[in-house]
Amino acid sequence: MPKHTAVKDYIRTIPDFPHEGIMFRDVTTLFADPRGFRMAIDQMLHPYAGMRIDKVVGLEARGFILGGAIAHQLGTGFVPIRKAGKLPGATLSQDYKLEYGEATVEIHDDAIQPGEKILLVDDLLATGGTAAAGIKLIERLGGEIVSCSFIIDLPELGGGKVLQDMGMDVHVLCEFEGE
Repeated sequence: MPKHTAVKDYIRTIPDFPHEGIMFRDVTTLFADPRGFRMAIDQMLHPYAGMRIDKVVGLEARGFILGGAIAHQLGTGFVPIRKAGKLPGATLSQDYKLEYGEATVEIHDDAIQPGEKILLVDDLLATGGTAAAGIKLIERLGGEIVSCSFIIDLPELGGGKVLQDMGMDVHVLCEFEGE
């Protein structure tokens, strides 16, 4: 078994998923390994030591796994941003563009109070569309985003620049070239 010394070592690549030509970066192998998962959570938390964070917001679906663990470690609340139609209460919606079409994400309209400090988390930053939609929802509720944290960045797809152009601080644990 290969030696795993960095978070990136725990991430498996699956060629041609979900479409031919895509190199899918699978974090489930990272999540399944207790040492790797703890390493990722600890590294995602490190930049925010001593900072005020009132809530962690996780993007569906793997952002829920990360966000729950990070919120627990910080002793804060966790808020999910979900695909349209999945939350039971009153929501705010935000449309965004995908590579082939559009999608909508939602947040409960009472999930964040004005002035709360928010950490947005997800597993992967690609084009930045989902994260940008999440940022807009948080800001519409009056939340102040401290930072956006991801395990993986695919820099050539430009998501980091999209978020930075929105004025966001972006933290990533590792990068992969290609889609």
